[in-house]
Amino acid sequence: ARASQIAAGLLSLDISPGDHVALSCPNVPWFLMAYFGILKAGAVVVPLNVLLKPREIAFHLRDCHAKALIAFEGTPELPMAQMARAACDEVAGVHLIVMTRDPAASSPVAPALTLGQVMHAQPPAFEMRPRRPDDTAVILYTSGTTGAPKGAELTHGNLYANAKVCIDTLFAMDENDVLLGALPLFHSFGQTVIQNGAFAFGGTVVMLPRFEAGPALALMGREEVTFFAGVPTMYWGLLGALDE
Repeated sequence: ARASQIAAGLLSLDISPGDHVALSCPNVPWFLMAYFGILKAGAVVVPLNVLLKPREIAFHLRDCHAKALIAFEGTPELPMAQMARAACDEVAGVHLIVMTRDPAASSPVAPALTLGQVMHAQPPAFEMRPRRPDDTAVILYTSGTTGAPKGAELTHGNLYANAKVCIDTLFAMDENDVLLGALPLFHSFGQTVIQNGAFAFGGTVVMLPRFEAGPALALMGREEVTFFAGVPTMYWGLLGALDE
């Protein structure tokens, strides 16, 4: 329902199918709602690393010709909304939409709209704008080891096939599985295996905004997590935390 409200709100801001919408958000439920809301509107999701500085955010917005940036408000240590505002001040024509923890809260960087304002009075049902399998769904930026980061276009067919492989070939998941979302969702690993894989078979995603081994183990036990995906340093951390 919230993804539908976001989709309708984006269309009210003249975001059309095929337009690019950047998304800067840690692993909190708003990421998933915004991600699928953008796709429902027929637009293209451009997930951004949450640690990017204003100059780097501005580069990505220019490079992908973004029409909007949806950014989480952040924390005092990581003021994401303020950094997004500074980036949008450098790039003309980009709508800045701020995700506040409380949807009813005012914008921390006025006059930028909040996601709550964009969703306000929008219906909880939305007729998804149809896209073809070979239409671009997501643009993921490379790490930029040879110069500036480059946008890699993933189609709807790509994302669907990858999610199906996760379910049918690798993991044999079903709707009873509970996945720990510790990998950053702006990265292909977390986005494909955790988010899209779980949604494709009706599983549950438990969100962890920042990976720390002790809290991750506690969360696994409390939420009865059945599936974990991580990089080697995460596994080393979990093994070490077992000894504490």
